[in-house]
Amino acid sequence: MTSPSVTVSVLTYNGERYLDALLSAVESQDYDGRVDILVIDSGSTDRTLEILADHPDVRVHRIPNEEFGHGRTRNLVAELATGDIVVYLTHDAVPADSRWLHELVRPFGDDERIAAVVGKQVPRASAPPALKYDIQRVFERLGPDYGLTVVADDGLTDDARAAAAFYSDANSAARRSVLRGAVAYPDVDYAEDQLFARNILAAGLRKAYAPRAAVEHSNDVTLRTFGARIEADLLGLRSIGVLVEPVSRRAAAGQWAKWTMMDALAIVSDHGYGVGAKVRWLLVNPWYHAVKWSAYRRATHRQLPSPGPDRPSGGLG
Repeated sequence: MTSPSVTVSVLTYNGERYLDALLSAVESQDYDGRVDILVIDSGSTDRTLEILADHPDVRVHRIPNEEFGHGRTRNLVAELATGDIVVYLTHDAVPADSRWLHELVRPFGDDERIAAVVGKQVPRASAPPALKYDIQRVFERLGPDYGLTVVADDGLTDDARAAAAFYSDANSAARRSVLRGAVAYPDVDYAEDQLFARNILAAGLRKAYAPRAAVEHSNDVTLRTFGARIEADLLGLRSIGVLVEPVSRRAAAGQWAKWTMMDALAIVSDHGYGVGAKVRWLLVNPWYHAVKWSAYRRATHRQLPSPGPDRPSGGLG
């Protein structure tokens, strides 16, 4: 059977570090359908545009930075796409092998009710253990590496629905007909992907996890930026109605001790780190957890702004 046509989209903003490797990996995919590569750049000032010029087959659409929105710009991609399937990558998510696209798109042919697919993310070797192991745990919970996991909202409880709706558009795909019809991306400040997945399930459609459609992706964080990212992510989840349990100072300290110890054991046995790196991370990683749980406590105690005429409520619909 002929594989469906695909538009692979990349949203860029000062993405020079990984962009060339990403585009080269997409261009070398072993896929027997038509592939269109579309980049939406929102005002890059680094070498991003120069790198794009080195890939003449890539379509580039430029928007002012102030027009960017996580959901809004992904809906723009769906408008500009020419493929039946729209693939979304962030500018720092590099396909792990030449079969990534095939594996990401294949579930759509297995079940016409599958509207969206999320692929696996493999953290970079340079990622701090606190981030590396967290990413690994998240994707381990989505399903086994050797098969496809399909999720439908068939009488799920609220807690199960929230867990089942995990989604990341750093590496994902959706039917263009759904994006342009039944379920568009919500125009919210954060967590647009999580809300999109919840809306997919609420509409009676299905989403899938394709573990063999892997990208190398982990945010380049420092101690200074790690806490801000954790806080923003949690506030985003709360803003769309996800219950994030608050923690006391004592509970946060307990979580710091628990995860610091668990990471220490993992670091010692991690073959991805040399002896020097293991010693360094055993000393530094506890500080990452201190920053993480401090940010967690702030995010769960902060008052959210009330929905207004220009601020979506994050409800399903």
